[in-house]
Amino acid sequence: MRRFLQGHATHPDWRVALALAGAQIDAQRAERDAVQAPTLGWAYFSDHYATHAAALVDGLKQRWPGVAWVGASGIGVAASGVEYFDEPALALLLAEVAPSQFRVFSGARPLGRFRACTANVHADPAAADLGELIADMSARTESGYLFGGIAAARGDAVHVADAALSGGVSGVAFGAEVALVSRVTQGCQPVGPARKVTAVDAQVVTALDGEPALDCLLRDLGLEGVDPRAALVRLRRTLVGLSDPVESDRRASVARRGAFDAETRVRHLIGLDTPRRGIAIADIALPGTRLAFCTRDVEAARRDLMRICAEIREETEPEALPVAAAQALLHGGVPSGFGPLAHGIAGAIYVSCCGRGGPHFGAPSAELAIVRHALGDVPLAGFFAAGEIAHRHVYGYTGVLTVFRAGG
Repeated sequence: MRRFLQGHATHPDWRVALALAGAQIDAQRAERDAVQAPTLGWAYFSDHYATHAAALVDGLKQRWPGVAWVGASGIGVAASGVEYFDEPALALLLAEVAPSQFRVFSGARPLGRFRACTANVHADPAAADLGELIADMSARTESGYLFGGIAAARGDAVHVADAALSGGVSGVAFGAEVALVSRVTQGCQPVGPARKVTAVDAQVVTALDGEPALDCLLRDLGLEGVDPRAALVRLRRTLVGLSDPVESDRRASVARRGAFDAETRVRHLIGLDTPRRGIAIADIALPGTRLAFCTRDVEAARRDLMRICAEIREETEPEALPVAAAQALLHGGVPSGFGPLAHGIAGAIYVSCCGRGGPHFGAPSAELAIVRHALGDVPLAGFFAAGEIAHRHVYGYTGVLTVFRAGG
């Protein structure tokens, strides 16, 4: 697979932004190893353009005839080393994928007999039974692995599958010949051990390891014996990390070491049930689910983003990544002089939570700068989502980084 083409721009008028991004792509096509005949494109645009999404998709088709398009709106969009947060902008990525190896799908355009190995999925945040839709789509792929995100907007969110869509899910499925590597990076730090849910009523967890759930929460926060009403400020900053019962003992030990694994889903703590000493969460936790209380943590997010970048680069270029460089990345540093173009990567998609980005990492474009330092200047596009999709789950406060292998 050849090096992807990318373009990105900000402008109050989407047509000007498209022209600017298109000019960048036209210039890149002159490069020897770059895509010359694109067949698939990603278009991520900030919600400032959401009301013009149908015209924007038409503009993409007119400029690049024969290219199939997928994408979504976001509170911000991302490119290589750059974030456009809360401003009118778009990011484009074009790839040359054999038509037999991908299929664009939506509710009105099912996969049919296409043999999907993996899929890039975008979804409407208002879609009914979204978790079930994602799980069903995962079951339709041979690997079970999905990557993508939920469209975000302050008005109506939009996702793209050769047309501007609302409701349900859409995206592009890939055949087995499209080689990619994908990782989830967490952004929260456990504040106590993972416990087993032993009593639950709908969204209210009443017991953890046989103890009242609210008592466990207060103990982990160092507030044992404190009236919950007096601790509301602290409680509002507390989240929960959920892991399915499968391999729960292994995941519990991970949480006790102070880090979540990729299968942990972070959800909001939405209320307290003081008469039953229970906690209400923004999900359904079945008995046997592991639950750990957590908080958002910048340093934990930075370290984990470094970790997945090191893993991806090692997997795509195992002979090109020195041991010292890999160790530095895994421990949260960027070694001097490291970060040239990773030649094993043709392009990348990065979906991050709209609660992350530069504002969370401490400086404008800081999150994407970490990715660029670690992977090099690879063609990249992405967006800041209302929820991130990986494996068969919807996540929160995470990033999902997916790279396509060169030559795959």
